[in-house]
Amino acid sequence: MAVGLTPPRNLLPVSGVRLAVAEGGVRYAGRRDLTLVELAEGTQVAGVFTRNRFSAAPVTVARRHLASGSAIRALIINTGNANAGTGVAGLKAAEDSCAAVAREGGWTPEAVLPFSTGVIGEPVDLATKIAAALPHLRSQLATDQWEGAATAIMTTDTIPKACSRQVEVDGVKITITGMAKGSGMIRPDMATMLAYIATDAPLAGSTLQRCLQEAMEQSFNRITVDGDTSTNDACILIATGQALITAISTCDDPRYAVLRDAVVEVAQWLAQAIVRDGEGASKFIPIHVVGGRNSEECLQVAYRMAHSPLIKTAFFASDPNWGRLLAAIGSAGIDDLDVNTVQVWLGETRIVRDGARDSDYTEAAGQLVMAQEEIPVRVGLGRGSASETIWTCDLSYDYVRINADYRS
Repeated sequence: MAVGLTPPRNLLPVSGVRLAVAEGGVRYAGRRDLTLVELAEGTQVAGVFTRNRFSAAPVTVARRHLASGSAIRALIINTGNANAGTGVAGLKAAEDSCAAVAREGGWTPEAVLPFSTGVIGEPVDLATKIAAALPHLRSQLATDQWEGAATAIMTTDTIPKACSRQVEVDGVKITITGMAKGSGMIRPDMATMLAYIATDAPLAGSTLQRCLQEAMEQSFNRITVDGDTSTNDACILIATGQALITAISTCDDPRYAVLRDAVVEVAQWLAQAIVRDGEGASKFIPIHVVGGRNSEECLQVAYRMAHSPLIKTAFFASDPNWGRLLAAIGSAGIDDLDVNTVQVWLGETRIVRDGARDSDYTEAAGQLVMAQEEIPVRVGLGRGSASETIWTCDLSYDYVRINADYRS
């Protein structure tokens, strides 16, 4: 069960965005596995995608359609089949899926972005199944279907992930609503497995892309479940421009920072929700590294700790085996690290001071922190003023079980 995460509630519609879900039989019968998102005319769309060289076919097609400069009018999302490792046939399936959606809406195929998640390397017949479901999907389009869509895009997730925020700009309430899916194969180089954030604010193209990039660096690019980067990662930021304020066309506009901060808040909530629902997770672990010479070495240390199976299993066992933390810090690749300046905290309990066990630390104090569902870890390097935070989870028996059973 997800750590400290409850089903979404009070999701706010975004003017200019309509959603619908359907049972398409992509992999299993009787499962809602297709999602259509229709965007109002004039909507601006920005995206970031996986850097995995085995990028899935829909990632390739979505990149191409965004780069074409076409006005994006719809997203089509399927779960059950990742359409990755499928070669020419997979590309054709993604392109044909866009064409099918475009015919229904009266658009060009380039106006549609495709997304897939599920099993890699399986034969695909997406276009046929999507075409068959489109009449039902279009008949069900509504502004209040965010929770249904968040559920329909799930794979090994145990809970749908979606949230809304509102912020006032020029006396007008601006809405931001987002949804994401992801539970395993999470160590993004850009975003997460699939994430969609929409606002009714009027953000211009380059400013919208900048907003997305800044939000990613503070959210989805700071999470890891297992250190694996998916072939299908994609994150999309949608701005419908339906809110009655003048366009925000530069990042120097003071309103930009207000809106960006709200987008960051939604993105961080979704990113943390993915970690809280990491496959088999029972602990949520923020890792905060301070006192680095630069951001890069802070992240080196944080990810080295987050990816250590020894550390992750110790957290699962609620075992304050702090020697594993020191071993990871020391092997993070900072060759001139002075270990005599290193300090480590579990929660508010300092366990290491000046490179050795803190004289005030007791095993009982460490055990008390480790028994909690949320275990903040803080590392002081004593080298400078840089700091970074990432979010991860533990490694449990269930992680192995889930991944051993995934294709069955």
